[in-house]
Amino acid sequence: MSWGTELWDQFDNLEKHTQWGIDILEKYIKFVKERTEIELSYAKQLRNLSKKYQPKKNSKEEEEYKYTSCKAFLSTLNEMNDYAGQHEVISENMTSQIMVELARYVQELKQERKSNFHDGRKAQQHIETCWKQLESSKRRFERDCKEADRAQQYFEKMDADINVTKADVEKARQQAQLRHQMAEDSKADYSSILQKFNREQREYYHSHIPHIFQKIQEMEERRVVRIGESMKTYAELDRQVIPIIGKCLDGIVKAAESIDQKSDSQLVIEAYKSGFEPPGDIEFEDYAQPMKRTVSDNSLSNSREGKPELKFGGKSKGKLWPFIKKNKGAAPEDFSNLPPEQRRKKLQQKVHELNKEIQKEMDQRDAITKMKDVYLKNPQMGDPASLDHKLAEATQTIEKLRLETQKFEAWLAEVEGRLPARSEQTRRQSGMYDGQMPTTVTNCAQDRESSPDGSYTEEQSQESEVKVLATDFDDEFDDEEPLPAIGTCKALYTFEGQNEGTISVMEGETLCVIEEDKGDGWTRIRRNEDEEGYVPTSYVEVYLDKNAKGAKTYI
Repeated sequence: MSWGTELWDQFDNLEKHTQWGIDILEKYIKFVKERTEIELSYAKQLRNLSKKYQPKKNSKEEEEYKYTSCKAFLSTLNEMNDYAGQHEVISENMTSQIMVELARYVQELKQERKSNFHDGRKAQQHIETCWKQLESSKRRFERDCKEADRAQQYFEKMDADINVTKADVEKARQQAQLRHQMAEDSKADYSSILQKFNREQREYYHSHIPHIFQKIQEMEERRVVRIGESMKTYAELDRQVIPIIGKCLDGIVKAAESIDQKSDSQLVIEAYKSGFEPPGDIEFEDYAQPMKRTVSDNSLSNSREGKPELKFGGKSKGKLWPFIKKNKGAAPEDFSNLPPEQRRKKLQQKVHELNKEIQKEMDQRDAITKMKDVYLKNPQMGDPASLDHKLAEATQTIEKLRLETQKFEAWLAEVEGRLPARSEQTRRQSGMYDGQMPTTVTNCAQDRESSPDGSYTEEQSQESEVKVLATDFDDEFDDEEPLPAIGTCKALYTFEGQNEGTISVMEGETLCVIEEDKGDGWTRIRRNEDEEGYVPTSYVEVYLDKNAKGAKTYI
């Protein structure tokens, strides 16, 4: 199977076919180029997607990633980033190993094709020139033969005419002989050129053209092989990244399997646990008997045990939940607006941060001290006195941070000293009531909903339910007397009571104490008959009256 023998007369069609082959190759290069662009675009979109859902640093969102489910999601984002990198590798390899190589090969192919068809046209032009020479000699031979025949006929005519002179006859004879000689010469020339043309034609169709067409055939076959090899490379480059992509997917599966619902549940407890104990049972109050409100000698808190202090219909002067959120304001520095457990965690976090800052400043001070020692030993390197100001600043900063740490450690010690042990049954929070009330009255603890900052906010459902029963209980509790004062207190600091149930006090102000701290860090005080509420125990100095066993001071 050879183009030179089978397609000896299809020079123009072969020229068109080889050009089509180059066009196909260029089309495949364009296809690979667009594939690399798609891979790059896909990788970029994957990276942007992964970046978009990454937690922002120093934000609340970053704190949420302590849960195992969020950690698994973060691992998924990281694996997707690596997954995108493999698509970039595919694009780079296809560009370097397919596009660049094929583009170079196309240029070489075009040059080789041009050279082969140039040789073919040259051979074609040569045989055409030989054919023209043959045709020219043939026509000349034909013309000379005709001229010789006419000259011979004229001579014979003159020789037969008796009226023609002998000289004219001789002249005609000589002319006929000349024409015959010219015809013989043309015949010999035509024969020679014909033999030469036949020889050239045999070489053209049996040697030159087969050789040229064979080279064109080999060129075209190499092109076909090359495009096949490129397609194999195309597949192999994809296959090479499959193991790494598989590892990325395995990483996602492993991250998913690491999710621990129990661990996440424990983290929720640690994040939102208030440290309070649920309220106890409400004691039955027999209104058929006279009310006895005497202060116990054993415990000041017993004077209010078993007495519901929640007033329905909004007329109560009893204890309100100290953490009900009224409005948002600046949080106290000691986190006293938080429940004990959350306050302890915030204080521990603050102490940890301050200790880190102190360590950082101490390292910086040590570095400055070492530099000063170097300057003292080598004065040419710098002036030791120039570092005194920096040393003084570092020492002053460390001292400030230590004082700040001591302040927060004192608050932390206070909180940790007041938090009940896990196995200890702490006192019931006053102002709470449970299912012993009518079924339409809901428990205060159930009606509270935790807010994002650890405080509490009152649900509207509680408000509506309490109002429904207001008419039933108003008559029974409207005449209740205010709690008796059990001592006095002096405000050590100014406190802005922004939450419902709290009261604002000014530094140095003296007020009445109507309920001592029951372990929750709050003391109930009264300014006048109509104005009472809670303040942090650490903000006041309490002086109990003689009914108490001894004066107890909270600072």
